[in-house]
Amino acid sequence: MSDAYGDRGNKDASITNPKGMGSAIPQHSGQSHAAPGGPFLIGDGMTAGYGNGPDILHDCTIAVDQGEIAVIVGPNGAGKSTGMKAVFGMLDMRKGHVRLDGEDITDLSPQDRVAKGMGFVPQTSNIFTSMTVEENLEMGAFIRTDDFSDTMAQVYDLFPILKEKRLQAAGELSGGQRQQVAVGRALMTQPKVLMLDEPTAGVSPIVMDELFDRIIVVARTGIPILMVEQNARQALEIADKGYVLVQGANAYTGTGKELLADPEVRKSFLGG
Repeated sequence: MSDAYGDRGNKDASITNPKGMGSAIPQHSGQSHAAPGGPFLIGDGMTAGYGNGPDILHDCTIAVDQGEIAVIVGPNGAGKSTGMKAVFGMLDMRKGHVRLDGEDITDLSPQDRVAKGMGFVPQTSNIFTSMTVEENLEMGAFIRTDDFSDTMAQVYDLFPILKEKRLQAAGELSGGQRQQVAVGRALMTQPKVLMLDEPTAGVSPIVMDELFDRIIVVARTGIPILMVEQNARQALEIADKGYVLVQGANAYTGTGKELLADPEVRKSFLGG
């Protein structure tokens, strides 16, 4: 992949972990098996829904490769967050497969996917409000058995405000700072891939720009980032890949620049 981000960020890959690590106790989980080839992470042909309810995703495909930022956008109710949850194993997959780093992980539980290298940051309820910032980060390292102090130092380098407030209760932080805690905690697992569900929801434009800058820095380390984002135009500006979903299906797919230049995408989803 070409260097899409110029001199922004750094190339310190030690915050990521190409081999995954840690273990989680499986709960009603199946097995993974080899599935070489294809993108680093892909939810391929996903048809899925919640429980016994109707299908929400319809033959939906989402993928991201190493060092890329892939963004899922679309109108409210389009299935954006549902698509990410399907990739993470949080709902019933009725058709399709999820593959990560050459393995088919379709039958794995979410906790086993974390052990395989998935880092997931939900949109809400994504921090422990009564715990300090540092305790939140320590909770992110729950699957690790090694010394994670270097990773914590890297998270503090990425989000300096968290180091300053490390002994403060996370629930006392601003919305943008809470999101930094949530992302930092996910990075403490040394994930192979980072999945963010609307990381800029409810924050100011200035904070949104700062978060996007930090997301670029993480991508520069080589870790793939899959992101659902309501601020479509701004997200596509930093995206290597973009997926526009409508009613749970792929409507448009392309690079961020291609989608920003597409007249139909601009008219229907970007305000002209």
